[in-house]
Amino acid sequence: MSELNKIALKIISNGKGILAADESNGTMTKRLEAVNVASTSENRLLFRQTLFSSEGMKKYIGGVILYDETINQTTNFGKSIPDLISSSGAIPGIKVDTGAKILANSSEEKITEGLDGLRERLNKYYKLGARFTKWRGVYTISNKYPSKLAISSNAHALARYSALVQESKMVPIVEPEVLMDGDHSADICLRKTSEVIKKCFDELILHKVDLTGIILKPNMILSGSKSKGQISNEEISQKTLECLKNSVPNEVPGIAFLSGGQSEIEATKNLNLINQNNYTKFIMTYSYGRALQQSALGIWSKNIKDIDATQNTFNHRAKMCSLATQGKWSNKLENK
Repeated sequence: MSELNKIALKIISNGKGILAADESNGTMTKRLEAVNVASTSENRLLFRQTLFSSEGMKKYIGGVILYDETINQTTNFGKSIPDLISSSGAIPGIKVDTGAKILANSSEEKITEGLDGLRERLNKYYKLGARFTKWRGVYTISNKYPSKLAISSNAHALARYSALVQESKMVPIVEPEVLMDGDHSADICLRKTSEVIKKCFDELILHKVDLTGIILKPNMILSGSKSKGQISNEEISQKTLECLKNSVPNEVPGIAFLSGGQSEIEATKNLNLINQNNYTKFIMTYSYGRALQQSALGIWSKNIKDIDATQNTFNHRAKMCSLATQGKWSNKLENK
């Protein structure tokens, strides 16, 4: 086993998953203002350190994706954020892309930027304690999209990013997200997502990326959010497994799904069925942001000093997601 493979497996094995706490300050401001909390650096830190010091972190979280502000912060009790995460047994990670911008010659699509200066930034983040990274490509579905241009250019960027990350002795999360916005069918989502993932691996292989030392972070196969033809949770699991079985090389150690606009319960239920039906060799786990934090944020906003109530809410959500990685989640356990 390579060192990168060991890191990847530590993050996603034994019923653990990833807490995606890498919201930019702009995104975090929207989340906090939605629950009537001022978005100051102190409040952003307080919410995150409350989650990172919870019991659920030790039991259910293998890695935490951070934002640049957060990885540089020190807790109110004197520990750096990376040290706090490491002390729980989880691995600190960092979002390294600089966001999705308009794609030249296809103005309704996006290309993710951030390759300039990336090698130097990676060295800095490694010294701060990060051992894995994240880069997100985004793709829209419509009659014309995603275009071959968007599929190819984002795959190329993800591969160049991954090669630089592995050079820096960290594990890259490869996140090609086909958005659920639109009125497309689940079958179209299956076809387009498969095309996107296959192209990503073509480029990763071309760039000599060690596939045993990456984590894939894809969307599940869903009907578009405006589609009148919504499919069952069972069908979501079957189509998602079909996509991954046919698109992902066997060397990849595991897959950590994004929640992609699903509710906490939907994201958990779908992950549970994927694992109950899993006929692949891949570990199937979670890399959730809102689907791990939303309820906890709601409780925290009522009284930001009530640490216990916030942590209890987060612990429950993380436990439910962990059970789903083992196919052991149920509505009964959810409502206990």
